[in-house]
Amino acid sequence: MHPARRLTIMALGLGAGLLSATPAFVHPHVFAEARLDVVVEGGATVRSLKHLWRFDDLFSSTVLVEFDKNQDLKLDDAELQEVAETVFASLAEYDYFQLVAVDGKDVKMQPPATLIAQFIDNQLIILFESTPKEPLKLSGKVDFGVYDPTFYTAIDFLDDDNMAVEGLPASCTRAVVRPDPDEAIAQNQGSLTEEFFTDPSGTDLSKIFATRLELTCAAQG
Repeated sequence: MHPARRLTIMALGLGAGLLSATPAFVHPHVFAEARLDVVVEGGATVRSLKHLWRFDDLFSSTVLVEFDKNQDLKLDDAELQEVAETVFASLAEYDYFQLVAVDGKDVKMQPPATLIAQFIDNQLIILFESTPKEPLKLSGKVDFGVYDPTFYTAIDFLDDDNMAVEGLPASCTRAVVRPDPDEAIAQNQGSLTEEFFTDPSGTDLSKIFATRLELTCAAQG
């Protein structure tokens, strides 16, 4: 495999840590703006999470060069499908960068049925939808977000409104939490190992820096 293509695939497969919320010794290489829509049905059950990531111009142009097989300076349907398949396969190892937790306990998500790649205004856009493996009731503190244990790509929500809930029940309040990195480290000092400080990409603790949508809901009877 050509080194440049291998690098592109690695970048597509590696994930997100917030640029503003990563330790000073870690620097992301790829940047994207995100939108997350939490879809609620039946009053208080999470049906799915809808993700949209819009990648930066530099990375998008790299993808264009590497996947534009016919060199017509655009990505046709077949080329976009190859991008989508590459991302889909690569992100599986990282649970598609999703953070879902109830009262601090991780919630397992089904892999998305499919992943769509688009190229609009010279930017790569990735879209997918996932569902919880088990019914997810909105009760207690429920967190949603996007993070990457490798710190390779910074995916962030530039506006609080980009973390939305469709069908938020009256029993829940909504807040967008943007952790301060120093405070996050101080609050989690007891669980941060020496490995985290020497190579945070080798741990799963980078989630403490992730911007998250926090729903606080009354207990269901």
